[in-house]
Amino acid sequence: MLSYQHIYHAGNLADVHKHASLCTLLQHLTRKEKPLSYLETHAGRGIYDLSSEEALKTKEAEQGFLKMVKNQKISGHIYFELEQRIEKEIGDNIYAGSAFIAEALLRPTDSIHLMELHPREYQALYQFMRYPNTHLHHRDGYEGGLALCPPHPRRGILVIDPSFEVKTEYDKAANFILKLHKKWPEGVLFLWYPVLKEAYHQSMVEKLLKAGLPKLYQSEIRFPKAKTGLLGSGIIIINPPYQSEIELNDIKKWF
Repeated sequence: MLSYQHIYHAGNLADVHKHASLCTLLQHLTRKEKPLSYLETHAGRGIYDLSSEEALKTKEAEQGFLKMVKNQKISGHIYFELEQRIEKEIGDNIYAGSAFIAEALLRPTDSIHLMELHPREYQALYQFMRYPNTHLHHRDGYEGGLALCPPHPRRGILVIDPSFEVKTEYDKAANFILKLHKKWPEGVLFLWYPVLKEAYHQSMVEKLLKAGLPKLYQSEIRFPKAKTGLLGSGIIIINPPYQSEIELNDIKKWF
């Protein structure tokens, strides 16, 4: 689907869960000097203006990232420190998406591959994310992820973050992970998914849990006072870095 634009939802509670978890993973992966590859199947536009007309239309950031900053729930975490630094360096109300988080936390020796199919989102991505170590791909992320993996350097992480606008996306994401793991068994695979009232995610999660994948971490959170629409957020990580699960579990306490 090419109707989804994340600017309407940037900085919401799901973003807090997803991006804080990603920061934790990247922090662990960069503790070793060896270079790594970062790949993302649905990169979006990289950075988001929370004062834009689109973001103010939904005001999801007000109940998500901005509220947690105000309540000091995320103070001291690398995610909070990074978002504050980016806002100071780029401008007020700027929120970094996963692609820009990767660019900010990774090193010049690391390689970044960002895939985005939506024409408008890719145009924005091209405007914001042209860095020497970053490769932009206007292509389907599932096709591109399989084509580019195993990457060079072989050590690395791939982020899967589709919009899940249609029910078939859940099965598609699960099948993609199973295929990719066979091609790149040592890769860290990070999947985010929404928790909806209809519980579309359950069959996807069950399929991955029953696949016998080694070193699988799965976590779900429920948002306070959520009654309709997005009830919560979930992540599945294949090959999480050593001891990262402890910090990932700490993030759940924010909610």
